[in-house]
Amino acid sequence: MYETIIFTTDGPVATIKLNRPDKLNAFGGPMREEILDALAKLALDDEVRVLLVTGEGRGFSAGGDIDHLKQLRDHKDEEAFRRVLANGQKITRTLRSLPKPVIAAVNGPCAGAGFSFALGCDIRIASDIATFGASFARIGLHPDWGGSWYLPQLVGSANACELIFTGSMISAQHAERIGLVNRVVPHAELMPTVLELAATMAQTAPHVLRLAKESIYRSLSSDLETAFARETEVQTECFYSEDFLEGLTAFKERRRPRFKGR
Repeated sequence: MYETIIFTTDGPVATIKLNRPDKLNAFGGPMREEILDALAKLALDDEVRVLLVTGEGRGFSAGGDIDHLKQLRDHKDEEAFRRVLANGQKITRTLRSLPKPVIAAVNGPCAGAGFSFALGCDIRIASDIATFGASFARIGLHPDWGGSWYLPQLVGSANACELIFTGSMISAQHAERIGLVNRVVPHAELMPTVLELAATMAQTAPHVLRLAKESIYRSLSSDLETAFARETEVQTECFYSEDFLEGLTAFKERRRPRFKGR
């Protein structure tokens, strides 16, 4: 049991729900450590193929807990502040390296560290009432949790500059236009949409999900020839897998394949 998150699994789909609704799911108390613990469990669970992250109540996450940050600043506790930063970096680094797709279901305000948390996920689906903001500048801080790297990768440098320099919140529709989110859906349809997407992904061969995720993110810092070499290497690995044989057999038999991750 966790104090600040709700961690559940339903067959091949796991969910981490931030659970400080009275604080708009701001990252306080043991929340960072609890997320890391849940992610460590997921990395070892071969039954889970897709992870969803979302927030309890009316928000995704308002970011850092202002009261806690004020206390750290009043005491000039740099060591504790650096631990906070390190754990945030570890969360988004782990999301990126997790061998399973990670989908953020953004159900409301998504700001500051919560914004960076969503950026660290592979896919973002937003409610039509969600709002987004790299709001660090509003309290005199620089983006963290990798936000200054993830954001330009998604929306380009000019849009990233505007969002970071102003700290302004933008609508879900604006976020979709600049490529920050994959799609926007009516609020009541958010979780059904995300669960349907997760179920579709969960039917894919697990090793393909893992290898393709690695290849996509490697491509951000490599050239085409490197990508060709990588594709040949991993396609050969897939060639000898039981799942590839099952996929071929299922196609011939006109049925849905039953992938086992082997």
